[in-house]
Amino acid sequence: MSSDNKKIQIIMEDLSYLARSFENAFSDSGVEAQVVDVSSASIHMAEEKIYAYIIFTGKQLLRNSVNLKVLVDMAIKAHIPLFAIGNAEELAMLWKIVPKHMVIASFVRPIKVLDIAKNIVAQLNVFYSSKRKTILCIDDSGVLLRKMKALLEDKYEVVLVNSGAMAIKFLTLRRPDLILLDYEMPIVNGAQVMQMIRGDNDFKDIPIVFLTGKNDLNTVQNIVSLKPEGYILKDTKPKALHETIDRYLLD
Repeated sequence: MSSDNKKIQIIMEDLSYLARSFENAFSDSGVEAQVVDVSSASIHMAEEKIYAYIIFTGKQLLRNSVNLKVLVDMAIKAHIPLFAIGNAEELAMLWKIVPKHMVIASFVRPIKVLDIAKNIVAQLNVFYSSKRKTILCIDDSGVLLRKMKALLEDKYEVVLVNSGAMAIKFLTLRRPDLILLDYEMPIVNGAQVMQMIRGDNDFKDIPIVFLTGKNDLNTVQNIVSLKPEGYILKDTKPKALHETIDRYLLD
């Protein structure tokens, strides 16, 4: 990531010695960083080329949850990476305002400022150089979601949600290149989620591939009748899974 005309903004309400420490640490890594409050950040987004936001949690910032939520929604729509720093309690409160899966990485205090700056710059270099395609994975199983992320994140950006409602929320903010959708979810199943997605003109052409743990004739026929782009068995071997996803996204 070249630093030319590119700026990282650190969202911090309670200014302290850490503010200047972070600005200096990023400067040492060749990147301009600026500490701003959450209200100012929204204005800067429209006026400047912002390449990342670092949310530095604190009691005052967390109380300003409405403005923080607005900023995060704007950043997601603009595909601007988000990072978070705070103690364990503050981060737990932050995840009630900001969906955790929307944040590239979070760092628990106490921290080493220079190490964090180098880590974030390295992740941004990967983010902007790879221009990876995005997969939205929808499944009620946290185990399956983490498995899919571990298997696919080497090549793709993988966003995890555990319900149809969360999927629709994500789609209103950002458009993925492919949706992996659990067919057997409870309450609102995969077929119903697909119907909601296909019923919206803004989303209907996003490729959908079902994930299923069943391979019996009746299940396969039901899936095929919905006319998805395809389906993948959940026990598919990692190499075969990658090859299948690559066909959908790289052809």
